[in-house]
Order: sequence, then C-alpha cells, then structure tokens
Amino acid sequence: MTTLSDGTTAVTFSDDLVWADEFAWAPVEQSVDRTITGALIVQTAARTAGRPITLAAEDDGSGWITRGALDQFKTWAAIPGRQMTLTYRGEAHTVIWRHQDTAIDASPVVFFAGPVQTGDYYRATLRLMEI
Repeated sequence: MTTLSDGTTAVTFSDDLVWADEFAWAPVEQSVDRTITGALIVQTAARTAGRPITLAAEDDGSGWITRGALDQFKTWAAIPGRQMTLTYRGEAHTVIWRHQDTAIDASPVVFFAGPVQTGDYYRATLRLMEI
C-alpha cells in the first residue's frame, strides 16, 4: 500500500496509482552554450531536489481513491509548504504539493444524486514534488 503522512496523520491508499513521470526526471542538470568564437561551454551539476512525483489513476479502473482520503489531502494541500512523507512501493520520499501544476485533480467514478459519502471512489491525480 501507498502511504502519505504528515507525521501525525497517515492516509493509506492503493499501490495501483502509477508514478506517471518517474522516468521523465534526471538527477543531472546541464546547460550548453557557445562562445563568440564557436567554442562549446558545457556546465553540468547534480540536482539536489525538485523531482516531480505525479501519482495517477489508470483508465482501466485501478488506483481509485476514496473521498475521505481526498478530503485529507485537500486539508494538507491548504497548508503552505506542508512537508509530508510519501511511502510508495517501499521507498520513502519527503514531498510537498506542486501547487503550480494543480496539486490535486479528482472526479467521481460514479455520480450519485444523493449526498457524497467518504467511501465514494474517485479517479485522482496527485502532484507532489520531492524536496
């Protein structure tokens, strides 16, 4: 199971959420320029933080999250700079919400005419950043 915790409260949810951008990030940053003489200038350094972690439900119906879990995520996301621990597939990551990319997107799996229940399921995308 995947867990997101603020150190006091922990929310456990399905491992079926996919880390969509796991391989889109590199631990090395590089810039390449040319001088006026045509010489090549390459600067390379290790990135120390900022790795995006986007957890997304699949279209096949896996990775749904309950309304209760989403309510807790929304509460945490409303606290500026809130640091949390994400444990995903056995690895712990210190993360914050990526507000610049819309931290949480969610839509109900089934629409009901009645009141929303904490156990109702949602397709969700959670956008975090490792710090």
